[in-house]
Amino acid sequence: MSRTRLAATAIGLAGALAASQAQAQSTSSSEQEIALLKQQLKMLEQKLDKLQSQTAANTAATAKAKAEAKAEAKAEARSEAKAVVANANAAIPVKGPAPASGVVVTMPNNRPTICTADQANCVAITSRLHWDVGGYDYRPNTAATVPQKLDSGQNVRRARIGVTGKFFHDWNFALVYDFGGSSDGFGGAAPGSLPGGGVSGVENAYISYTGLKPFGGRMAVEAGIMDLPYTLDEATSSNDILFMERASPGVVATNIAAGDFRSAAGARWFNDQLWIGGYVTGPSSGAIHSASSAAPPGTSEQYGAVARVAGNPISTKDYTVHIGANAQWLIQPPRNLIANTQTVTLSDRPELRLDPTTLISTGAIANVSGAQVYSVEAAATYGPLIVQGEYFWYNVDRTANTGVPLVGAPSLKFQGGYAQAGYVLTGEGRSYNAANAAYSGVKPAHPFSLDGGGWGAWEIAGRFSTIDLNDQLATANGVAGGRQTVYTLALNWYVNGNVRFMLDYLHGTVSRQASPISTANVGSKFDAVAMRTQFAF
Repeated sequence: MSRTRLAATAIGLAGALAASQAQAQSTSSSEQEIALLKQQLKMLEQKLDKLQSQTAANTAATAKAKAEAKAEAKAEARSEAKAVVANANAAIPVKGPAPASGVVVTMPNNRPTICTADQANCVAITSRLHWDVGGYDYRPNTAATVPQKLDSGQNVRRARIGVTGKFFHDWNFALVYDFGGSSDGFGGAAPGSLPGGGVSGVENAYISYTGLKPFGGRMAVEAGIMDLPYTLDEATSSNDILFMERASPGVVATNIAAGDFRSAAGARWFNDQLWIGGYVTGPSSGAIHSASSAAPPGTSEQYGAVARVAGNPISTKDYTVHIGANAQWLIQPPRNLIANTQTVTLSDRPELRLDPTTLISTGAIANVSGAQVYSVEAAATYGPLIVQGEYFWYNVDRTANTGVPLVGAPSLKFQGGYAQAGYVLTGEGRSYNAANAAYSGVKPAHPFSLDGGGWGAWEIAGRFSTIDLNDQLATANGVAGGRQTVYTLALNWYVNGNVRFMLDYLHGTVSRQASPISTANVGSKFDAVAMRTQFAF
């Protein structure tokens, strides 16, 4: 039994050992498979990690590209916006220093002016309006007086606009048209005539060279249509004269061969104390340059000359003195070949232009071969006070042989003058304009303003003027043009440097006979009140 048990035990141990070995072999094979699977899994994990890293990198690159594109678009938009703003700013004028190659816009005395940065070239807009309204108390001496009535009303005396300026420092120019004179002259039904006004409004169209500066002064050589600085009253701007109209003696003189709208060529030299000038003159703008025109009547072009010497020998801060002398020659009077006449007329309105009728007139003087006018002028200022006067001598030669009576008649002689004074109640004075040898206007120290409290400048003035257009009365050769005397009082309000209101009262007497050989009284008397509204720049 022992042996059996021992054998059984041995057999059991052997089976157990065999089973253990089989199990061991099976376990070793599974571990190998597990290890292989683990290795494969690890490899898959590595591949997955690699794929995830690649995906993340691609995503980051895409996001970065999108961000860069977005940033670039924003930068481009900002650049375009800046360019638009810069262009807009360039189109809007801003206060600041002008570039060296640009232009400078200024408003001296409210006159729009454009200049290059070096001030060598400029162009400016200029304008003035003188609008008059008023009435006459006209009293003819007899029923034979002509006219029997003067018409009250209004007149756009001047309405000018134009340009002035310079090229390359020394070449000055002006081109100004006058739309005024709405009732300043007689028109007509004939072709070319205008109802109630002048036939042309070209007031200034000239060029002037100022580059010459001899003898320590300044010189201007000029030609075109211009306002000649002949006589003191005419050399003073119409914006600055004391009264609404200049005195008749000066107007009669300038109408012969000088005055506004006159074609001329000449030169003037001046410094602060002396002015010397001379011009050759032609017809006024608007004259019909045809000696054979019948409707409307025309004449050949006239030509003449003017000369003036004037100065300001005494000039201090408180007072000044001005003196001068003038000469004018009508060398070739206008001639009408159809009527075979060569005439000159001396006349003027009664120092007011509401009605264009003249009260003194020589009529058309026949066979005029020439005319001369000589005059003297003087003025002085003392603070706000100014006094001024001129006297004229007229001579008309009648030696032209046109076949129209009177042939070979003696020369005619006339004369006239004026004296005037003005006082600025608010204390301002008038400065001296050496370029024209005349006085400038009043510039209010305190322009009118309801907010600022200024009341502008106020001025009172008075004038006496007389002119005698009678000569050789009681003879057939004589002329009975009449003698006119006018007293004028004025009140002027200078609102600011551009606006002025004027109020004038006139009392006048015209002594006149019907003809040189008839003593019939055809004179008249008148009183008038008129106001002017004026702006200028």
